[in-house]
Amino acid sequence: MQVAEQNPPIATQNPQLLSKLRQDFGDNILAEQHTCDAIPTFWVDRQHLLNLLQTLKESTSPVFEMLFDITAIDERLRVHREGQPASEFTVVYHLMSFSGNCDFRVKVPLEDRDLCLPTATNLWPSANWYERETWDMFGIEFEGHPNLYRIVLPPTWKGHALRKEHPARATEMEPFSLDDDKTSIEQEALKFKPEEWGMKQKSETTEFMFLNLGPNHPSVHGAFRIALQLDGEIVVDAVPDIGYHHRGAEKMAERQSWHTFIPYTDRIDYLGGVMNNLPYVMAVEKMAGIEVTPRAQVIRVMLAEMFRLCSHLLFYGTFAQDLGQLSPVFYMFVERERIFNIIESICGARMHPGWFRIGGVAQDLPNGWEKRVEELLDFMPPRLNEYDGMVLNNGIFKRRSQGVGVYNTQDAFDWGITGAGLRATGFEWDFRKERPYSGYENFEFDVPVAVNGDCYDRCAIRVEEMRQSLRIIKQCLDNMPAGDYKSDHPLTTPPRKEKTLLDIETLINHFLSVSWGPVIPPNEATVAIEATKGINSYYLVSDGNTSSYRTRIRTPSFAHLQQIPAISRGFMVADLIAIVASIDFVMADVDR
Repeated sequence: MQVAEQNPPIATQNPQLLSKLRQDFGDNILAEQHTCDAIPTFWVDRQHLLNLLQTLKESTSPVFEMLFDITAIDERLRVHREGQPASEFTVVYHLMSFSGNCDFRVKVPLEDRDLCLPTATNLWPSANWYERETWDMFGIEFEGHPNLYRIVLPPTWKGHALRKEHPARATEMEPFSLDDDKTSIEQEALKFKPEEWGMKQKSETTEFMFLNLGPNHPSVHGAFRIALQLDGEIVVDAVPDIGYHHRGAEKMAERQSWHTFIPYTDRIDYLGGVMNNLPYVMAVEKMAGIEVTPRAQVIRVMLAEMFRLCSHLLFYGTFAQDLGQLSPVFYMFVERERIFNIIESICGARMHPGWFRIGGVAQDLPNGWEKRVEELLDFMPPRLNEYDGMVLNNGIFKRRSQGVGVYNTQDAFDWGITGAGLRATGFEWDFRKERPYSGYENFEFDVPVAVNGDCYDRCAIRVEEMRQSLRIIKQCLDNMPAGDYKSDHPLTTPPRKEKTLLDIETLINHFLSVSWGPVIPPNEATVAIEATKGINSYYLVSDGNTSSYRTRIRTPSFAHLQQIPAISRGFMVADLIAIVASIDFVMADVDR
């Protein structure tokens, strides 16, 4: 099997910023780590963590407005840690600057016997769920957190699932059983206790009602529960409760090869199809030093935009349905099925093709693909115009969605909101434009922006995005490059299948690449894309093996659901349904 040499460190961005931080923090910076994604990575001890985070948020040039992610790494079995401080567990903070269009990574080393950090919830409210998840998965405490409670695993779960000693397969555990006593314990653990969340049973003038919306309810878009505190029909407070769809995708990534994990990514945002493959394979390609051919890049863009259409059509129809319009969803599902037919003719599958590969795509475009794509470009624009009259211009739809669930750009930064939800506040920022990937810099398209930040604008943004996706697909059709659909790099997985017929060595290499996967050199990389619901990223850590040492999947839906209480208080239950629908999430994207 081929093993690539480790990539040399890439020059880090923004030297003025790094120079100021070195000057201000001096010896408090334990190390500067060079990674192949060129994101500046500073190690700091926990005593100076909040000071560094606050400085990056408020005082540097540029400032880092958003806490993009918090996660951790169990370092105890890791071999290749050259240039990094001693650490048994590492907490990783990923910050984003929209004003400077750059990222920053902060790492804190911890020992297993003393897993404790100060909370960052006073700096960013979005830190709440990320810290709860890090405690849930690794057992790392965050002092000062308002409610450090399990978030994706059941409250009765034993252990912390992303620690290396925790089993990765059901066959490594005792067979599951659920007797009457255990059922009673589980039911009691799921009981909602309002006082634990700072809720009171009554005020001076009224007694509050507590209502479970979900976890099985037609308007919550998956196995999702919201515990509501109501004064009549007015929402006083809300507690989103997730985890009912958790499947341990990040844990499974540690037991799969780099190649065989690709189909698992399809099931994250299961409406995004191959778009889920893209940040994952690009992160692997970055660590392996693989250059993807122009033809493969354009094929990827074309399929990704087709899935954006499919996802937005489902959102459009179900959003209208949640607001009382029953007809549009049936029309829009017809168009969605027609697009799936085209996807199937290219990929061989519909919702979950798992079609992107490390180094390119699974196979070249089939004969006659141009005619199928032209068919899409012919039937879709008139249908979108028809839907405008049916939905967006409908008076009842407007009254149900305008002025409901409003937030501004600063709120979006505070809560980690990206995608259409951010652009609906008047902030023009699209990953495809600001940080082009897979050749998006070669395409002409506009970034839709609205100004009110309400449910209606979030819908209108996605409708216009569909028209822009059609523009991009048309350019793919007109300018499809010739050449190979997959790179010839030795770590491309698997090698192009047609070459296996030429000699036995290539056939053996193909077999090993599929069964074991490539050996990716030790490194770390974060790659993000503009997915259907916001910015989706994969943070991969390789220890020089055939599988990932740590896979972190940062999904937009997880961040977006945190904001529900803040934007729903004071509205009626029917308005809450509109707010939840306007977020455009699926629980597989939240829970992973």
